[in-house]
Amino acid sequence: MTNKFKESLLDPGTFSVTWEIVPGRGANEKAQIEAIETAKAGAKDPRIHAITITDCPSGNPAILAENLGKEILDLGIEPLVHFTCKDKNRTQMESQLYAMNRSGIRNLLVMTGDYVNDAFGGRAKPVFDLDPIQCCNLIASMNDGLEYQVGPKTIKNQPADFFYGCAVSPFKSQESEQIGQYNKLIKKVRDGGAQFIICQLGYDMRKFHETFQFMKENGLNVPLVGNIYILPFGAGRLMNRNGIPGAVVTDKLLHQLEKEKQAEDKGKEARLMRAAKMYGIMKGIGFAGAHIGGHGMSAADMDYIIVEGEKYAGNWKSYVNEFDYPMKNGFYYYQKDPETGLNSEKHTEIDPDNLEFRVGGIYHLSHFTHWLMMTPGKNLFNFMRGFYKLIDDTKVERPYHFCEHMAKVVLYDCKDCGDCAMTHTAYACPMSKCPKHQRNGPCGGSRDGWCEVYPEKKKCIYVKAYTRLKGYGLEKELSAYSVAPCDWKLYQKPSWVNYFLGRDHDAKRLGIPYVPPKAERKAMKRKAK
Repeated sequence: MTNKFKESLLDPGTFSVTWEIVPGRGANEKAQIEAIETAKAGAKDPRIHAITITDCPSGNPAILAENLGKEILDLGIEPLVHFTCKDKNRTQMESQLYAMNRSGIRNLLVMTGDYVNDAFGGRAKPVFDLDPIQCCNLIASMNDGLEYQVGPKTIKNQPADFFYGCAVSPFKSQESEQIGQYNKLIKKVRDGGAQFIICQLGYDMRKFHETFQFMKENGLNVPLVGNIYILPFGAGRLMNRNGIPGAVVTDKLLHQLEKEKQAEDKGKEARLMRAAKMYGIMKGIGFAGAHIGGHGMSAADMDYIIVEGEKYAGNWKSYVNEFDYPMKNGFYYYQKDPETGLNSEKHTEIDPDNLEFRVGGIYHLSHFTHWLMMTPGKNLFNFMRGFYKLIDDTKVERPYHFCEHMAKVVLYDCKDCGDCAMTHTAYACPMSKCPKHQRNGPCGGSRDGWCEVYPEKKKCIYVKAYTRLKGYGLEKELSAYSVAPCDWKLYQKPSWVNYFLGRDHDAKRLGIPYVPPKAERKAMKRKAK
C-alpha cells in the first residue's frame, strides 16, 4: 500500500502539508469528535498529505495517538503519529510499535516529549527510558527485522515499514543551547537514521533558514518540514512566558498580536495571513513541507493558508523582513545576510575563551582523573582493569562499591545506575541532573539555558557540558558518537567495575574486552564439564 505522506516528502515537486490535531483527554468527548471531523475534512483535500496526532502534549493524559491514528487511516488519509519517550519504557515502546505496524500505521514523529504533568492521583512518574536517538535505533531495527535471543536461539521478526522522523529546535538564545540542538540533530540523522526532520514552533524566519542551511552544510540529506501555528494572542502570551516549553514568542511578536486582536475579527485575518506568508517563505527557501496547526482551525482556514501561501511563494523574499523576531541577545549559527534578512554562509565567530559560566574545580579534577585512568591502553588504565578483576565478586567489592557510590553522590549526585554516562556529558550526570535522563543531547524545552522542568533554578546539563568541554577545546565530542541506553541489569552495581571489565555500554565503542562476572564464569565451567 502506498504511503502518500512519505511520497509527498520525498517528491521534490510536492510541498507536503500535514494538519495537526490535539485529541485531548477522554474517548468520546468533544475534542475527540472534533479531531475525527478534522481528519474527515483533511481526507477530502488532496493537498493535505497527513493528519498529525499529538502524544499527550504538555505531559497531560490524552487518548493514545496510535488508536486514533487507526480510525484516521480508515478514513483514507495517512496519520503521522507523535511517538514520545516520556511515559513508556522500551518494552512498552516495542509493544506499541508492533501494534501500529499490524494496524498499518507507518508514519512516526519521534520526540523526547514534554515533562509529565498532573494525572490521576497527582503527578505521573516520568519514564524517559530511551531518548529519541535510541528510540530511532529500535525502529530502524524493526524495519530491518528485529532480532532477539530466546535461549541459544536467534529469532528474527518480519521487517516493519515505518517512516520515522524527529524534531529540532532552532529557537535557542545561547550558543551552548543552540549548538547542543544541532549536535543532537546530527546524531538523529546520522546514528538514528531519522528520515525527515520537523522544526519546533517559532516565528523567527532567520532561525528556520538557519536549520535548513545547517542541514545542507552537514550533509543531512533528509526532508526538512517547517512548523506553522495559527497564533492568537492568548496562546502567544502563554508561549511568551515559557508556558509551552520550546515554543518561542518574543516580546516584539506579542506586542504585534496585542495590536491585531483590537480588530473587529479579533485578529483572525492577520493570523491567517501570517501563517500563509510563513508557508510561502518556507516553500521558497526549499523546505519539503509545512506542519500546520492551530486551535479551532477549520478546513476554510487551511484552504486560505495553502491558496494564499502558494501566491506568497512566488515572491517570498519580499516578506522575510516581516518575520524579524529575534530572541534577546540571541545566538545565530551563521552571520546575517543584510540583503535577504536571512543568513549568509559565514559562521558566527565563536570566542573560545568566552565561557557562559565558571567551570568549577570538580570538573577539572574529573577531567584529569579520566585522562589518567579511563582511556584504554594509556596511563593507568591497565592497572585499574587489573585491580577491578582482582576485587570483582569478592568480599571486597561490596565495601568498595559503597565508597565509590558515596564519593560520586557527593561529587555528582550519583543515582547508582551502574551504566554510567557522565563521561559523555562532562560529568554532569544525565541520570540525576537531567529530569528527562537525556544521554545524547538536550531536549527541546530549555529556555535561556535553564532546564525546562526547573526554569530559573537549574541549568540544562548540556549547557554545562558544552561550557566545560569548550574550556578544553573538546566541545565537538558532544556530536562525535551516540550513547546507548542504560542497561538496568547493572543497576546498583559498581559502575567502574562495569566499565573497566567491559560490561557497560562503553565496552563495544572503546574495545574493552568483556570479563564475565564470577557467577557467569562458574556457569560456563559447569557447562564445559
